[in-house]
Amino acid sequence: MENLLSSERLQEILTNFEQFKPILVVGDIGIDKYTLGEVKRISPEAPVPIIEVVDEWFKLGLAANISHNLKTLNVNSTLCGVIGNDQNATSFEHLCEDSNLKTWGLVRSDDRPTIFKERVTTNTQQICRIDYEKNIPLTDEIEQQLLRRVEDFSEDHSCLILEDYFKGTLTKNIIQSLIRFYRNKNKLVAIDPGRFTPPEYYRNASLLKPNLVEAKIMAEALNSREKDPFKLAHFLAEKLSIEKIIITLGGEGMVLLDVKCDGKVHHIPTVANEVFDVSGAGDTAISLLTASLEAGASLIEAAWIGNCGSGVVVGKKGTATVNKAELIDFHHRLSEKL
Repeated sequence: MENLLSSERLQEILTNFEQFKPILVVGDIGIDKYTLGEVKRISPEAPVPIIEVVDEWFKLGLAANISHNLKTLNVNSTLCGVIGNDQNATSFEHLCEDSNLKTWGLVRSDDRPTIFKERVTTNTQQICRIDYEKNIPLTDEIEQQLLRRVEDFSEDHSCLILEDYFKGTLTKNIIQSLIRFYRNKNKLVAIDPGRFTPPEYYRNASLLKPNLVEAKIMAEALNSREKDPFKLAHFLAEKLSIEKIIITLGGEGMVLLDVKCDGKVHHIPTVANEVFDVSGAGDTAISLLTASLEAGASLIEAAWIGNCGSGVVVGKKGTATVNKAELIDFHHRLSEKL
């Protein structure tokens, strides 16, 4: 197991968050609605619970939660994605403005509704999730609009995060064009992959962060049945020409490989104390990983910081974010235990 970074080093990295240009975030975007209620009886119409609503709230979802995470960490970003020409698109823009996020990277499409997910929950469990979406690839016209916009932002942004939920925004052409475009400018390209996206699309990225299930699916698509996460890291790095690999293992922590550093696979444990809701934990991890690397952290240091951030958000309800004070406090309490 790798040693936890010191408090002084954490503070140094976090201070550097405000020193680099904004991060560009590209991917599927939408709204998360949470409806909280109580179940006191079963419906006479069907054997299903009746939810008496006590509260509801809306949050930025999917890749938009990455930009929201970055903002709470005092890291500027520009969010690029596709929304519909509908009322939810206007609501999405208002949520961005409420979070002090710019909306100039958004492209509207007549062919796709704005993604909207509603989670109906009680204090103890999720009853159901209702998805409003249309998972179809972008039209050529919208694809080119989005691609031109992201390329135009390149000079004013430090690096690129591609957040792939396999909702149709990150087409083969967009992924491969942006990796090539930004890598040619010697800028980091970090990818949170989609489970069903062909892994070849991610070739030559700087950082790839699948979870273990995703890593196994990617390996199988590359004609391997490898299951061991340590071997999977080497396999994916070699087959896809990736410099840095992090495979998240849920309760088992993370394994990570930096080909250009020591070429060895390292392991860090999970640090979550209490898990209330895992929604958005991956968004927090990729946000902190990318910002930390851009701030001069090693991959192991960045992984520890991302791990601590995820440990904070899984203790919160719904799609959540973490700020620097929470991160420092969590790290301090963790240091006392180790």
